Amino acid sequence: MTGALDRTKLLAARFRAAQDRPYLATALFSLTVVESRQVPTMGVDRRWRCYASPEFVARLPVTQLAAVWIHEVSHLLRDHHGRADRLAADQRRDHYRVNVAQDCEINDDLVADLLPLPPDRVEPKAYDLPDGLLFEQYLPRLPASVQSHDGLDCGSGAHGLDRPWETGASAGGVSEVEAGAIRRETARAVRAHVRGRGTVPAGWQRWATEVLEPKVDWRRALTGVVREAAAWASGAVDYTYHRPSRRSSALRGVVLPSLRQPVPRVAIVVDTSGSMGEAQLTEALSEVAGVLRAVGIGGNRVTVLSCDAAVHVVRQVHTVGEVRLAGGGGTDLRVGVTEALKVRPHVVVVLTDGYTPWPETPLVATRVIAGLIGENPPEPPPWITTIHVTGASSAG
Repeated sequence: MTGALDRTKLLAARFRAAQDRPYLATALFSLTVVESRQVPTMGVDRRWRCYASPEFVARLPVTQLAAVWIHEVSHLLRDHHGRADRLAADQRRDHYRVNVAQDCEINDDLVADLLPLPPDRVEPKAYDLPDGLLFEQYLPRLPASVQSHDGLDCGSGAHGLDRPWETGASAGGVSEVEAGAIRRETARAVRAHVRGRGTVPAGWQRWATEVLEPKVDWRRALTGVVREAAAWASGAVDYTYHRPSRRSSALRGVVLPSLRQPVPRVAIVVDTSGSMGEAQLTEALSEVAGVLRAVGIGGNRVTVLSCDAAVHVVRQVHTVGEVRLAGGGGTDLRVGVTEALKVRPHVVVVLTDGYTPWPETPLVATRVIAGLIGENPPEPPPWITTIHVTGASSAG
């Protein structure tokens, strides 16, 4: 029987992996080593604990162990267990096939990066599959002959199902919040390495982009933000004497105001400077109008202002077809926001490419939402709610 786990060798391999791939160092050193004679080779759980077989560590050279370290931490960085949880029940049933598909997603990048993985590694080409797919794409393409066996099990940190050798949540480890922070820090390190003219496989670069710039349905996000702002405005009750309070009848000679729940008013400031394309603006404005209708805001409660360095058109509109975009010069949307405040809106939506000064201090009684159009727009101040409008780009 093999003796105790050679921790010195295993940790030397991790150090080697972190030296060779420094952008993965934070993730690698976040893993906790646990010796196990039940795990077939090495595996990870959801809480970033790495289980290592003493026999497996003893028979592999340090260079191959370093590659295995990178393979295992890749499961966690790519959130394979979280993604596996979202699979259909029939797909999750065979965790071995899920694990094979996940290894295909990881190992095509590692082999291209010339990492010396063990010779029995899983690769897409073994199943006549192309490189560069996600495991969710590999899974249905795997041949029926891929069946479970004891030689491959990367643990619940990969396929999502708890394994007999895992110690459970009570033994500490990395929380989901901490895991998210590790992923973002690693993604930033990947980008910094690329900017420093380092070599990073294309798969890792795509992963970093997805982590740092996640694709979201901006229409759904905008709907949620506007709905929240409208609910906030509706809760801002005020007093009015147009309809005296019924309590006035109890107080002779005294007229009491009644409470009024205001209907949210919205102003849309449209950046019509020279850097913005009218077709893209019209598309974005149409989508915003649809969002406002969806949350019950429309008619005379919407004011649209065309603005570059000055306000050109102010109109209350019923449909997008009534909007007139004018301007085309420089950009200073502060004047547009200032003009918009004259109609006392509860919400101001600004459609812009972001290249504009913004008000320096938060508005007291008005929520501001910036719909940023184009690639990599500059961010507004943090007190402004930001939605990145994809599918509509600036004219350049």
